[in-house]
Amino acid sequence: MKPELRHLRYLLAVAEHANFTRAAEELRVSQPTLSQQIRQLEKALGVQLLDRTARAIRLTDAGSAYVHYARSALRDLAAGERAVLDVRDLSRGHLRLAVTPTFTAYLTGPLVADFHARHPGITLDVREMTQDRIEADLLDDRLDLGIAFAGDHLPGIEATALFTETLGLVVGPRHPDGQHPGPLPVAELGDHRLALLRGDFATRRHIDRYFAEHHVQPRIAVEADSVNALTEIVTRAPLATVLPDAVTHDHPQLTPIPLDPALPSRTVTLLCRRSTYRSAAARAFGHRAADWARTHDITSG
Repeated sequence: MKPELRHLRYLLAVAEHANFTRAAEELRVSQPTLSQQIRQLEKALGVQLLDRTARAIRLTDAGSAYVHYARSALRDLAAGERAVLDVRDLSRGHLRLAVTPTFTAYLTGPLVADFHARHPGITLDVREMTQDRIEADLLDDRLDLGIAFAGDHLPGIEATALFTETLGLVVGPRHPDGQHPGPLPVAELGDHRLALLRGDFATRRHIDRYFAEHHVQPRIAVEADSVNALTEIVTRAPLATVLPDAVTHDHPQLTPIPLDPALPSRTVTLLCRRSTYRSAAARAFGHRAADWARTHDITSG
């Protein structure tokens, strides 16, 4: 007997959950059926793939090696199915897109609305997640495209520059420095209580590097998981935050305070998995994102 696709899917589910019961529930098969199918696969390959002696099911060395290729094979088959179903005239199709939280506040809405107006037959699945998760999901074929930042990427990720984003210190109407007469020296930033994104976001790491380079110990009063939450918090509390200039421009109740030296700008990029089939919808979105960035004044935000 040769291994079949169901054997690969069953093995990957057990490897992911390290438990036959949870894997069977996900696959919607009985646990005895799942165990039987895995043993059939082991018999076909002539090796033991799972260590069943521990409390949690673990892959053997042979199992780890086989899972690597099984996962790759299923990804390639899924890409092949999409290629067969791809519609070149863009009358229909599907696109899985993820963006980092910064872009939800000023880029995602206009860009997706623009693309939908041009290609109403394309359905979009838009998600917000951290850059690390975007790159991992691209490699696992859970996403088609991502919008994030330039930098060190995981092997197998391809990045195309879209535009430059600038960031600045921002306060709301309740902050005493709302009428600050000039640029704020970075050395004085440690005197301000801040509301910032959580540490696992790329934007926060960018800000933390700036603090470290200038030997600033920030006083962080609030950590949030969205830019929209930060704008609401700063509007109502005497706290400062760091936002893209494009977000600040859209909120007239917020006041930018120039920093000396200014926060470094960063390059926004379109991410995809290298050396994979790219659907007509994904290619069209990539072209439209580049055109949209060139025709809109977002280099300051």
